[in-house]
Amino acid sequence: MRLKIAILGVEHYHANFWTSAFLQRSEVEIVGVWDPVADKAAEFAARHGIETQDHLHCLIRKSHAVAICSATSEHLMLVEAAAAQGRPVLCEKPLGIDRAQCDAIAAVVERTGIRFMQSFPKRFDPANHEIARLLKEKALGRVTLCRVRHGHSHGLTDAFRSAWFVDPARSGGGTLLDEGVHAADFLRWMFGEPDTVFATLSSAALGLPVEDTAVATFRYAHGLIAEVTTSWCFAAADTSIEIYGTEGSILLSGVDIASRPTRETEFLRVFRRGEGEGWFASPVVPSFKTGVFHEHVAWAFVDALKSGDPMPVTIEDGRRAFAMIDAAYRAAAAGRAETIWA
Repeated sequence: MRLKIAILGVEHYHANFWTSAFLQRSEVEIVGVWDPVADKAAEFAARHGIETQDHLHCLIRKSHAVAICSATSEHLMLVEAAAAQGRPVLCEKPLGIDRAQCDAIAAVVERTGIRFMQSFPKRFDPANHEIARLLKEKALGRVTLCRVRHGHSHGLTDAFRSAWFVDPARSGGGTLLDEGVHAADFLRWMFGEPDTVFATLSSAALGLPVEDTAVATFRYAHGLIAEVTTSWCFAAADTSIEIYGTEGSILLSGVDIASRPTRETEFLRVFRRGEGEGWFASPVVPSFKTGVFHEHVAWAFVDALKSGDPMPVTIEDGRRAFAMIDAAYRAAAAGRAETIWA
């Protein structure tokens, strides 16, 4: 039997990658697409050769699972609709526009017991898995500092500056949430939960209702400092992730839009102290560089549904990454370090 998936919302561009990924799997059938704006659904459906459905609940009823790629403000409503019919959910990041919405989504998932996967594509990048392996092996000794720079230049285009991303009522925030939530999940994956954060935001470059540039500094109980720097105004960049330890360092490039064109080789570079001291380049190529990145999320969702295995990224992963960014916003507003909510 083919796995029937419904696409709920297409306003986030990642819907294109997910749909293409689903269509590449012979065991998957996209039973239709729904969006609150019918013209957007129709244009999207025509582009991908799939059908539209005017009635949300009818489309969910026809499906075995749903993929939500709407504006963030619509996540709660769509999760509730899917959960009412017991359908598993793949949900775009961030989980919600605020803490209340995130908690409400988590409550729906817990109450109904539906399977839920948060979209964090960095979890499937082989370059990040190599970093995780090096850290697990203590290849860097005691890690003291991690810096994650993540962003793009879309803010320099008229189309992006007029899109829903810049409307805080629909997006929940600017570049710190849109891009920074990727970095927050990466930090949790690699190092666990931070204790506090201090942050500063700026909307000076674009003059939007949300920030176009942000820096958040997280502090861990064991002393690690982790910096997240995001922007919608990076004309170009190179290194995206830097990790420094007492016995070595890691530099990773080519894992965000700003850095993707910069280099063709030696994306992951590792320095080790001691015998044979020096820099070494890993042969690993990041998924972002190959042009197949967000598709891995859709494939992982399908694999988990077919196998019955746990979802590789959970509702709690989505909630906790949001909590880190939410604390950063509170810190920027208060002008002091803030703790991460539980």
